[in-house]
Amino acid sequence: MKRLAYGRLAAVAMLALGLTGCATYGPEEDPVQIRLDDLDTRLARIERVVTNQTLVELSQRLDAVQNELRLLRGQVEESGNTQQSLAKQQRDLYADLDRRLAALETARTGSLLSGTIAPAPGAASPEAERDYGRAFDALKAGEYPAAISGFQGFLGSWPAHPLADNAQYWLGQAHYVNRSYEPAAAAFANLVAQWPTSSKAADGMLKLALCQLELQQRDAARQTLQRLAVEHAGTDAARQGQERLARLPR
Repeated sequence: MKRLAYGRLAAVAMLALGLTGCATYGPEEDPVQIRLDDLDTRLARIERVVTNQTLVELSQRLDAVQNELRLLRGQVEESGNTQQSLAKQQRDLYADLDRRLAALETARTGSLLSGTIAPAPGAASPEAERDYGRAFDALKAGEYPAAISGFQGFLGSWPAHPLADNAQYWLGQAHYVNRSYEPAAAAFANLVAQWPTSSKAADGMLKLALCQLELQQRDAARQTLQRLAVEHAGTDAARQGQERLARLPR
């Protein structure tokens, strides 16, 4: 009986020890769990690297876009400067042309006043030349409203005067430099229509086309420049008109 009791007691003790050993084997010691934890750690590290790399790529792309934007802005500014330069050259060219015409006009007016050039019968008088001279002096002085009024008065009073075509041209020019393009175009169109053989007809036709361009009448301006090239071939005005026509968008 005693041996049987001791045997049972020993079996119970061994079972208790086995259970205790199973209870103390933690999950952190499980090889599979350890492997999973290691993989999680490595995956997190890779994700951080990928995230950092993506940020670097985005930063590089942003820098590239900014560089392209600066380049485009520089090209736009350069284009604007080029257009301003061309516009200034054109204004300087016309200003020089007008100064030269004004000098010739002064000489012609002086010849008329001195009697070197004989006026048409019944078309000229000292009063007419005085009116023309006042209007022309106002134009040279930059007093455009006074010049416009003076040339209009001259044309109204002396439509058959030898200087009537010149007065019509300078009337249009006074409006043009005053940026009044509609009345300027009307004045130049009247010059071309009434005095087609005048020495001012070619320049008047060129200025008419420029007024039409300012008024956004491109088709009309193209037709005027084409007509200028045909009717006044070989003149400076026709050459300038052809250059301007070549720059018009199709």
